[in-house]
Amino acid sequence: MMKTQKLHDSVLLQEAVDALDLGDDSIIIDGTFGRGGHSRIVLDQLSSKGRLIGFDKDPQAVAYAKEHFADDQRFEMVYDSFANIQPVMEQKLLSGKVTGVLLDLGVSSPQLDQAERGFSFMKDGPLDMRMDPEKGQSAAQWLAKAEERDIKYVLKVYGEEKFATRIARKIVEIRDEQPLTTTLQLARLIDDAVPKKDPGKHPATRSFQAIRIHINEELSDLEQGLKGAFEILAKGGKLVVISFHSLEDRIVKRYFKKLAKGDDFPKDLPVLASDIKPAAKIIGKPVKPAEQEVGTNVRSRSAIMRILEKV
Repeated sequence: MMKTQKLHDSVLLQEAVDALDLGDDSIIIDGTFGRGGHSRIVLDQLSSKGRLIGFDKDPQAVAYAKEHFADDQRFEMVYDSFANIQPVMEQKLLSGKVTGVLLDLGVSSPQLDQAERGFSFMKDGPLDMRMDPEKGQSAAQWLAKAEERDIKYVLKVYGEEKFATRIARKIVEIRDEQPLTTTLQLARLIDDAVPKKDPGKHPATRSFQAIRIHINEELSDLEQGLKGAFEILAKGGKLVVISFHSLEDRIVKRYFKKLAKGDDFPKDLPVLASDIKPAAKIIGKPVKPAEQEVGTNVRSRSAIMRILEKV
């Protein structure tokens, strides 16, 4: 029996599961397992013939799945990024058989709420930010050696931070005097560097987002994961993606539009509508959380869900 400890409020919970259009023999992939919020609802609705495979590159999420979901024979956990969804499913001989893939992007509440993970500018902890703390560079290691121009690029492009130049310059100045090792140390530095504050928004919000995205290669993982997820879907299978900021949503929107558009013929080539064979169709309009959900879970306010069906 699975324990139902509530560690993370999954956004658009029922809406996302409904979008997967579950059947008796569905094969579903939860590409961002987290603490299993969506997975738990999927399993509640799957028959004994169904199958659910969870992916996560956070070892804490994998450990949680093994503890709380291990008794369900329909469930399997994969310790890997959803960027590798295609080769993993090919290895399991499930490519082309998957009926639904769900990607709930961004950082989870447990990651934000644990100071030692280094994601939050509100709590003091080591400046880490890795979703998998056992792999790659930490934020502190990257900031200690990165060129000023590279820091500026990350803040400007991934965080859409208008004071990226000032913040990058300040980081380089300060690190020469004292290494940046904690989250509050970086948050205070950014606060000092930003001359104009947005009301109701911490000045470090965009920079922390940007550094996190860079450290975890989130956008390249998303591009690779979207392609892989679509490739492994069966005909009629659904790809459901929940994004939390414009950079993610832009990638999802463009990819969905490209697949729904069909064959890309030269502009001056006369082509009949029947010759254009779209690979997918977009289902409905983008879905946003209801006011009630935003009222109970402020982190859901920027969420947007898009649904694609393979044809």
